[in-house]
Amino acid sequence: MGRGEPARRLRAVFDLPDSLRARLRTTNGLERINREIKRHTRVASIFSNAASCLRLISALLAECDEEWMTGKIYLNLHA
Repeated sequence: MGRGEPARRLRAVFDLPDSLRARLRTTNGLERINREIKRHTRVASIFSNAASCLRLISALLAECDEEWMTGKIYLNLHA
């Protein structure tokens, strides 16, 4: 990696349109997923084993992925 490469990578987000930059600089999507996992695991509260907890979290993540793929476009790169 060249001497100016790290700085160039840090500035790369500023080359994007303002509408995309606002979404990429935040962790709102990740925070929302973490809140959903916490909310669902608190409801279940007692898991018979680690595998049952993993199944629940996997199902939640699959649902979130499906919403992203079929629902509202979070990052429209073609606009």
